[in-house]
Amino acid sequence: MPRAARVTRRPARAKKQARSEEDPVEPVLRWLREKGATQVKIAGVDLDGVLRGKYVSLEKFASAARGGLGFCDVVFGWDLADDLYDNARVTGWHTGYPDLQARIDLSTARMIPWEPATAAFLLDFVMPDGSDYEPSPRALLRRVGERARAMGFLPKFGSEYEFFIFRETPSSLRAKGFQNLETLDPGMFGYSWLRTSQSSDLVHALLDGCNAFGLDVEGFHTETGPGVYETAIRYDVLEPAADKSVLFKSAVKEICARCDLTACFMSKPSARLPGCSGHVHQSLWTLDGARNAFHDPRADHGLSETFRHYLGGQLRLMPELTALYWPNVNSYKRSVENTWAPTSATWGRENRTCALRVIGIDPKSMRVEFRLLGADMNPYVGMAASLAAGLWGIENRIDPGEPVTGNAYRSDAAPLPRNLRDAVALLDRSTVARELLGEEFVDHYLRTRTWEVRQYERAVTTWELERYFELA
Repeated sequence: MPRAARVTRRPARAKKQARSEEDPVEPVLRWLREKGATQVKIAGVDLDGVLRGKYVSLEKFASAARGGLGFCDVVFGWDLADDLYDNARVTGWHTGYPDLQARIDLSTARMIPWEPATAAFLLDFVMPDGSDYEPSPRALLRRVGERARAMGFLPKFGSEYEFFIFRETPSSLRAKGFQNLETLDPGMFGYSWLRTSQSSDLVHALLDGCNAFGLDVEGFHTETGPGVYETAIRYDVLEPAADKSVLFKSAVKEICARCDLTACFMSKPSARLPGCSGHVHQSLWTLDGARNAFHDPRADHGLSETFRHYLGGQLRLMPELTALYWPNVNSYKRSVENTWAPTSATWGRENRTCALRVIGIDPKSMRVEFRLLGADMNPYVGMAASLAAGLWGIENRIDPGEPVTGNAYRSDAAPLPRNLRDAVALLDRSTVARELLGEEFVDHYLRTRTWEVRQYERAVTTWELERYFELA
């Protein structure tokens, strides 16, 4: 009996081992153990580009990594301030705010350098049958990326962010009513060697932390403005580039908070100063990554026909897609003449007054800098919409016309909408937006931006109080 029992147990162990080797979760669990992780932070991205998540135990993570987990769909039913939408269809009191299915993307594994023994993963929101949850920004980007690949292109994107750093905490911000805030540094001092050295402890904490977090910082410098910095994240394939963008913003905020500082990515925090950009550099390559489809050595200035049509699509659709690029009421305060942000749908070679700046003359560097986007963008939405517009231009052979030389603010090109209400109206009338991005996504997005407009229109601002309180 003992011998027979041993014989039957050996194949069972072998079978169990084979199942373990086939299990894609097992290597991740082994990696977590090797890294000494004792908990995992998981998060999905909402429509405003905010990470919504929680800590889970290793045991819960293992279970969720194999079978998914429930995540309350209220994250698509409220705004930045957790105020519930009164006009959403996808969820609300009428649905009872049920759980969405969430799936852990194991490819996003990383350790959080500034949190002991903590790993981080991003989530995808899916339907019960495993298909995309249409309002999800991450799912939107993946669908547009798949379309690019079906057309024979590998998109490579890279973002750069400008942001203010204040010597304030969440409590002091509110105590001061967000007025008369102290910036990290005084004065206007762009590209300052001195300022970065004066704040070297913080600068190195940001650089080392972001790089250890897998965000690949390529450049870091002061911008023109008190306590303003700009960071360029190394380009990557489309989907991880967007992941790095959303994680970068959170990483900077978290690292600054540990120093009793606040990082602000608001598009225009001060009427007196330039706004904060979120420019995205874009190029299309062959599927094997061997050749830049934007470059043609036989063409004028090396701009391939594919590149010109890509620019043409982005320019043609830019006004009607602006609500996707400038998602907030404040976004439009950045678009002011002679402040480095575009006011019309223009393109030019090495021209920073244009909405689209073509950079490079050789196959390695040729790309477009999409300058319309601000630091408050949802990177998944901004990247998806701009890529979709470019692909549409390629499909429809849209010519961009001649590049703008000199001051694009003096151009007679198509103007961009001046406020969120007008931008929403243009998007609502756009049949192309629904074709490219999906009816369900566009419908939900429009409802959330209409809500945002209504919240602003009934607000009483400090400007109104100062102007009308005593004398009206």
